[in-house]
Amino acid sequence: MHPDLHGGPDHEGLEVPKTIEGRNRSQNTGFFTVTHINQKREIQTMMTPMIIVCILIVPLIGAWIVGGRDKAALGGLFGISIAFIFFGIGHFVQTDAMITMLPDILPARRQMVLATGVLEFAIAVGFLVPATRRLAGLAAIAVLIGFFPANIYAALNHTGMGGHAWGPEYLLIRFPLQVLLVVWTWTFVVRSKSETRSTHPVNETVGTFG
Repeated sequence: MHPDLHGGPDHEGLEVPKTIEGRNRSQNTGFFTVTHINQKREIQTMMTPMIIVCILIVPLIGAWIVGGRDKAALGGLFGISIAFIFFGIGHFVQTDAMITMLPDILPARRQMVLATGVLEFAIAVGFLVPATRRLAGLAAIAVLIGFFPANIYAALNHTGMGGHAWGPEYLLIRFPLQVLLVVWTWTFVVRSKSETRSTHPVNETVGTFG
């Protein structure tokens, strides 16, 4: 007999169930702890994509409510512009994490991350200038497609910021989001008719009084 396990001969029949109960409680506690950690990780993984989607949709809905369908395209334009500002900020706030998203063989990775952040700021401004809007839109699509291999590399290597540390499964979220960004840019920037729409009422007025 072992008093440290059973509490002595008078209580050996009673202490064993308590020991088993304690082990079960520890196992349950560990299970719930792991579950909580996994749930927290899933929330963190979804946070960035959810923020990006909200950045796109909120201005669109707001412009639709305020100005109707004709102004919705303007809201979509502002949304993608804000999104690229958000992307650019990430290059300066999360520089070290974004460096790990690039292969080690690439030279001057920090400079590349910072330079692409500046490029995304320039694209965001270019969206808002009618003369450069289409060019900025095409540049944005090229960036979204050209930089996506970095997302693939980060996910496959469980590194980088956001949900990339989650692994390849994150690409099931990240790829559709990238497609959404490309389609959104093409629709509200490259093919946008907001400039010509704004001139139609003037032309119609001139024709009426001419």
